[in-house]
Amino acid sequence: MRYLFTAVLLSLSLLSGCATTNQRVLDSGDETQLQKRSYQSRTFDTADKEKVLRATISTLQDLGFVIDRADLMLGSVSGTKLDGHQIKITVSVRPKGTDRMLVRANAQFNITPIEDPKHYQDFFASLEKSLFLTAHAGE
Repeated sequence: MRYLFTAVLLSLSLLSGCATTNQRVLDSGDETQLQKRSYQSRTFDTADKEKVLRATISTLQDLGFVIDRADLMLGSVSGTKLDGHQIKITVSVRPKGTDRMLVRANAQFNITPIEDPKHYQDFFASLEKSLFLTAHAGE
């Protein structure tokens, strides 16, 4: 009986170590996902997905990224920049309605997500210039 009591106590102490904590694994930081999405996304007035993807690739290359993967069907471009540290970025392009494209960028510095809106604003400003120059290159 004494061994049974000891075994029960030992089992309970081991099980208490398995208790879960109230961590939000998929939602890190103080910002909500909606707030992050707002500065990681931009809508462009064009229905040409391929043109936006090509401009995205050009913009990333102009910013010093090496393109790791680009997929027109998925509407996705991934790139890496090595400059004493590693920056990875993934950009997705998808239709928003019939005449616009939604572009969303997500970047990491080493393994830490980049959450400063300024970096995303700079990327989208460069992408907007690239799309403008592409649209007016024939004039």
